[in-house]
Amino acid sequence: MAAGNEAKIWMTGGCHCGAVRFRVRAAPDQPVVLCSCSICRMTAYLHLIVPAADFLLEQGAEMLTEYRFGTRTARHLFCRICGIKSFYHPRSHPEGISVNARCLDPGQHRPAREIPFDGANWEQAIRRGDLDALR
Repeated sequence: MAAGNEAKIWMTGGCHCGAVRFRVRAAPDQPVVLCSCSICRMTAYLHLIVPAADFLLEQGAEMLTEYRFGTRTARHLFCRICGIKSFYHPRSHPEGISVNARCLDPGQHRPAREIPFDGANWEQAIRRGDLDALR
């Protein structure tokens, strides 16, 4: 996963209603991915992708509901109360977790840059290696 220039720290975040809370370890300036696929575009999702070992769900596992579509590989998890997807298990990085950087508590994350990803043409973008820099 692409790291920022700063040392990794633990950051906190969660869904809108607070039922789901998590901690994620990443550089405060770690780049984020702005994907144009249908679900990311419609939910304004901003990907902060980390190894699974750098993510801890602190509360609310029982409040999550799962949605899968297309290849049914990615596990999109939404809070049953407020409907926010604060993190999920992405198809592009099956060994990782994608946290919605917009769901981090304020003041913790200042991404060095936003990396555009042509998710509307997902298969071609992956074949081109558009996310290889994040590995």
